[in-house]
Amino acid sequence: MRLTGTIGSQDLPLKENMKEQIMVKSSVIPTSIIETANGKLEGHITEGVHTFKGIPYGRAPIGIRRWRRATPPDSWTGTRTALTFCDRAPQIDRVRRSANAWIRDPGPKSENCLCLNIYTADVKGKQPVMVYLHGGGFRYGSGAAAGLDGTRLSKNGKVVVVTLNHRLNIFGFANFSDFGGHEFSDTTNLGMLDIVDALTWIRDNIRAFGGDPNNVTIFGQSGGGCKVAALMAMSSAKGLFHKAIIQSSSAHMRLATLEDTDRVTHNVIRQLKVTDMKMLQELPWKTVFDGYLKAVAENFDNDCFRPSVDGIVIAHNPFESESLDLSRDIPLMIGTAETEKSFYDIILPPDQLSLTEQQLHDKVAAFVGVTDARGLISKYRQGRKEETLRDIFNRITSDQMYRRNCIEAAERKSASNGKKVWLYEFTFRIPALGGILKSPHTMCLPFVFGTTDIAKNFVGAGAGQSQLTKIVQGAWSSFAHTGDPNHSGMPSWPPYQVNTRPTMLFDNPCTVVENPKADDRTTIMACPPFITDRMNRVP
Repeated sequence: MRLTGTIGSQDLPLKENMKEQIMVKSSVIPTSIIETANGKLEGHITEGVHTFKGIPYGRAPIGIRRWRRATPPDSWTGTRTALTFCDRAPQIDRVRRSANAWIRDPGPKSENCLCLNIYTADVKGKQPVMVYLHGGGFRYGSGAAAGLDGTRLSKNGKVVVVTLNHRLNIFGFANFSDFGGHEFSDTTNLGMLDIVDALTWIRDNIRAFGGDPNNVTIFGQSGGGCKVAALMAMSSAKGLFHKAIIQSSSAHMRLATLEDTDRVTHNVIRQLKVTDMKMLQELPWKTVFDGYLKAVAENFDNDCFRPSVDGIVIAHNPFESESLDLSRDIPLMIGTAETEKSFYDIILPPDQLSLTEQQLHDKVAAFVGVTDARGLISKYRQGRKEETLRDIFNRITSDQMYRRNCIEAAERKSASNGKKVWLYEFTFRIPALGGILKSPHTMCLPFVFGTTDIAKNFVGAGAGQSQLTKIVQGAWSSFAHTGDPNHSGMPSWPPYQVNTRPTMLFDNPCTVVENPKADDRTTIMACPPFITDRMNRVP
């Protein structure tokens, strides 16, 4: 529930009428009063965990503040109740099915989205801090999705969990450096700078919530994993976090270029028929967003709006030598799920899931960027006679889109003589859609957050899920505590080395395998590197 009212000068989440607000307030167990730099906060307690929602870390980027670096939030008088999530950033509404509803935030949208949520089991402690960056490919997403509730991860892992929202798509990653002039030169990475501002707020305030500002782990899945990698390449983020986890990220090795974002940005300007930044800033956000959607449609549904190597905010791609030097002291955990790409089958009608031999070839060739994919397909089909053509398609595209980048990142990090890196793969098979998805994209999240009950239509429920949750949460929280994911409930997991390639396979049981699926790895690494633009043009 998100409704707005005002205390002092600050827009706050309230109920439509005071009577209802009082009833809501009386139905929850209040936290102790927390003093922040901006004022006092009171949240609620669930399962013994203190929860604070919708805390602003920046002023709403509206009007003349649109496409500008966020400014610190206004202070307030009295005690602010932090009981409801804030709005999610303007975005498209993704298809909701029972299997993936747990990862969607159905709440309202607005530009007043610069806020964070805190879950802490011990407000008097000095716990490691885990800051989660949501996925959604920089187009959509929210830190308030039900499956991202940090209550159990905080309680079981003895950590402070933070989730947050920031600017997305045209509002967070467009390139107005030419159209708007020098003062708008950083617009292509405003969404990343929002995260830096959130991390700065956390550094300055998290002690009051029982967190240790000198022990912060950033972690994210999919687009969130790319955000983690981008932060590792940003000098402005140095010192604001101390460990990193990249989960199932497809584009973290190669960010966008200014040329990529400039092309679509100018299409948006043309659609909106504006002549200067002032006119653009004064338009209602929904008008801007409609123009953005039309421009994207003209560009093969590829918006190109994601973190960019702009030479200002981000100087180099993640895992290039210069970026590795910048993040030398950051231990890393990185990995994928085995059949990431099958996740997108959730929204397809059943009659579109089957493929002919010709369709398999054409789709693989287009996705990988080759003319003849027969040899590639033949190698992946060896020893997999029981798998359908759709299964083979998902294996190849998953390896091309996700696994190869994670392996390459682990190789580069391992060879950099910095802090250690650990590589993993989820091979646990989930029951959604009769088991046809196998081990898809996003499946790691319910196990990390301990929300398999909320996502049971996706990952299932039972003793196997409970055991895997315990192991996964233990690995993530152990890494946050010490920079090493090993704990007593799992097999010994050595850091990654190119000569042995040890990989943790999260399954029932969990095992560590040296150089798993070696033939698949060498086959896909011989293909052209993954390019996001090409992926978005594949039907």
